[in-house]
Amino acid sequence: MNPSCNLFIVGPTGAGKTTIGRRLADHYGLSFVDLDQEIERACGVPVSAVFEIEGETGFRQRESTLLAEYSARRGVVMATGAGAVLDPANRRLLSERGYVLWLQATLEQQLERLAQDRQRPLLAGVDRAERLAAMAQQRTPLYEEVADLAIPGEHETVHAASERSILLIDQHWQRQHAA
Repeated sequence: MNPSCNLFIVGPTGAGKTTIGRRLADHYGLSFVDLDQEIERACGVPVSAVFEIEGETGFRQRESTLLAEYSARRGVVMATGAGAVLDPANRRLLSERGYVLWLQATLEQQLERLAQDRQRPLLAGVDRAERLAAMAQQRTPLYEEVADLAIPGEHETVHAASERSILLIDQHWQRQHAA
């Protein structure tokens, strides 16, 4: 049973927001939206090109616009970009319009999962471990601020992680509504 008409997924790069989000949408019978993919669809170019042309500021404006649009819908599971929580208005919309699931991942998990990924503009040409650690320091308190439920990252298959997430969401929701 879904605790809200919408389920929003936040968390760091490489936490599994898109993959697990798709499975949650299937389980709860909701439509799935990946915010980064919607930005690419709207712009007709990859996120990396948006960053190259408009910089992070332009990307974040597009992200906020689409987050406002999709979070206003009913019946969606939305995987946000890892930095969507940086904007206070985005955090407010996420908190007000849905149930927020925070998928956590350790630095080691992120490095392992992103080892072959060369598409993420904020990780291009930098010390990935240092950059991911800096992003975590800035973003972790913001994820915590908006999260209704945090799902710790574990070394497991996507199927197992999805099943564990569903179980924890349902248990959390039942406890909230039993009181």
